[in-house]
Amino acid sequence: MEYFVIIIGAIFVNNIVLAQFLGVCPFLGVSNKISTSLGMSGAVVFVIAIATVVTYLINTFVLKPFEIEYLRTISYILVIAALVQMVEIILKKVSPSLYQALGVFLPLITTNCAVLGVTLIVIQKDMNLMQSTVFAVATSVGFGLALVIFAGIREHLDLMTPPKGMKGVPLALVTAGILAMAFMGFTGMV
Repeated sequence: MEYFVIIIGAIFVNNIVLAQFLGVCPFLGVSNKISTSLGMSGAVVFVIAIATVVTYLINTFVLKPFEIEYLRTISYILVIAALVQMVEIILKKVSPSLYQALGVFLPLITTNCAVLGVTLIVIQKDMNLMQSTVFAVATSVGFGLALVIFAGIREHLDLMTPPKGMKGVPLALVTAGILAMAFMGFTGMV
């Protein structure tokens, strides 16, 4: 039951993008097409899950024993940067079309505050390794869900003719706000 609460809470109630406002840059930047947002979601799931496990182990076996927790943020950033480089190399070899579709947004995962945020939230909430992994995967799935829903809405909005002052970013921000309010409806579930 505990893991179910973590999963539902991370995906719907405390969605990393719509409730905590972490990872907004790739959320707005990659959400023009569903196919691109699905690829970005997969990359983010992989990076967040692996980064959380690795940073948890670094925190538990290196930073705490040597009492150098003040190096947490910088060490986490280095781990995340290395993982994103690894994902970029793998995507370039496995799926060149997805690699080109993600373009500049793939390196942006390095600066995606959602990745760093999840690794720090896990430590802040004093979760064990299994809880951390479940939380990381659920949070990244929540990020992906919000991204894909938002991309679907934006694809539909491209077929419409909004007022001149609402075209582009203003309409995207209003839509994101309405989507965030829709996710607020899950508050109180867990």
